[in-house]
Amino acid sequence: MTNTRTRRTQAERDAMTIETVSALFSSTLYAGATFLLVMLPVLYGLVSGAAKSGLVAAAGAAAAVAFVARMVEALWRFGQRAPETD
Repeated sequence: MTNTRTRRTQAERDAMTIETVSALFSSTLYAGATFLLVMLPVLYGLVSGAAKSGLVAAAGAAAAVAFVARMVEALWRFGQRAPETD
């Protein structure tokens, strides 16, 4: 088993940076949309009291899961791409 490390080119580093920022941005949008979707009954005033606080907690948890899932999916897909050949 050889342990040779090659230096990444500037283009490869730039591509990783762009992909990371893109994944962060889209993950934030997914999390926000998920939070709003779960919070709709609260925003329309259909629930109150304990159900309201439960929905707020559920919305936060769902948003966190959506954020992490989208980040992992986007970065995993980027890592699976074959390196470009010139």
